[in-house]
Amino acid sequence: MVSFDGFTLHDGSPIYSQIIRHIKQGMVAGTVVDGDEMPSRRILSALLGVNPNTVQKAYHLLEEESLISSRSGAKSYISLTDKHLERIKQEMVSGVVKELVSTVKRMGVSYDEAEALLRQLWNKEDAT
Repeated sequence: MVSFDGFTLHDGSPIYSQIIRHIKQGMVAGTVVDGDEMPSRRILSALLGVNPNTVQKAYHLLEEESLISSRSGAKSYISLTDKHLERIKQEMVSGVVKELVSTVKRMGVSYDEAEALLRQLWNKEDAT
């Protein structure tokens, strides 16, 4: 079962997109894999304290991307191929990097300074 432990709502983006992002992050991290069962729409709605239509929209969009499929009894399951996973990883990393680049440029930091800091933080993260 796909877990929503640790899921917290953030201001600024629609809740349905936060649900989708949570699932995609799990896919990239390997905690959400092909064949995992999704919580029912009603249960997830109650768990997150959101409108059932919000969860329905998230599930519908995931179905349109062929990332989940619904089976008899209205259960939904993760449908993840290597091709899907590579696309999602590229999409998510690209989004984070674009935001980082935009923020760093607005602060007037040069490419070389940003690269040096990224390298330093990357290596520090590996050491912990």
